Amino acid sequence: MGGTNPDRGKTVSTVLGRRLGGELLRMRLQRKQGQAAAARALTASATKVAKMERGLVPMRDPDIRALCHLYGERDEASIARLLELAAVDRDRRKAKGWWDHYADLQSLVEYVALEDIATRIRAWEIAVLPGVLQTPDYARALAAGSGAWPDPAKIEPFVEARMARKGRLLGEQPFELWVLLHEGVLRQHVGGQAVMKDQLSHLLDMAKHPNVKLQVVPYSAGAHPAMGIAFNIVSFAEADALDVVHMDTASSAVWLEGEADAKRHGQFFERLAQMALVQRDSLALISAIIKEL
Repeated sequence: MGGTNPDRGKTVSTVLGRRLGGELLRMRLQRKQGQAAAARALTASATKVAKMERGLVPMRDPDIRALCHLYGERDEASIARLLELAAVDRDRRKAKGWWDHYADLQSLVEYVALEDIATRIRAWEIAVLPGVLQTPDYARALAAGSGAWPDPAKIEPFVEARMARKGRLLGEQPFELWVLLHEGVLRQHVGGQAVMKDQLSHLLDMAKHPNVKLQVVPYSAGAHPAMGIAFNIVSFAEADALDVVHMDTASSAVWLEGEADAKRHGQFFERLAQMALVQRDSLALISAIIKEL
């Protein structure tokens, strides 16, 4: 992600670029149009169309409108969503954010870069707290426990980078954060009792911010549609407009970029929210766990 190449990002596949390209590809296939027809509409080559559909190049508004016209898309609201996504992707490709200086973010670099331009994030966590809500000691204990840093001294840059993410959540134009936590996240003693007591107290403080909503899914909720999986739904424009879903695995980050995937995980989240304690009761539970510690 580093470097000073002025063309940086122009021939790189980005999450937002793939999301937009996937939408255009879906529209083209629905209309049974070939890449050659799309190329003629753009007065360009089929290679350019292929790159657009794979998210490899930034897209110009006139090109998007020309393809929408070719594919029979007349709904201005739908076209506007695509144009908004294209604008955000272009800004993302040009950006040289603070995250570029933190190699220790590893596979989270792309997620953090998108977090920086998001308007809303919905997070469902089953094992750990979201990075933007972590205290330094909690993040440090997670890093040490992961075994990913053989040299403990190298953990500190990672912790520093994680703390830097709070600026986007608490800044002048913060994104909306809606977090659903499994009760087990609160009861897992990451770093020991003292670290957890401080971390849970920090959660209560963060929940006071108007852009932060926090709910707990208690053990008593029983079976639910997202057992065993954690995910973040990242939004960039109006609610539900071309969202992308991020999931972390033990070895890599996974992005689900299709409309069906975003819709399905949005439904999972809504179902979980219905099963969760309301925020007032969630905070009361956190306070009770603090007293237990």
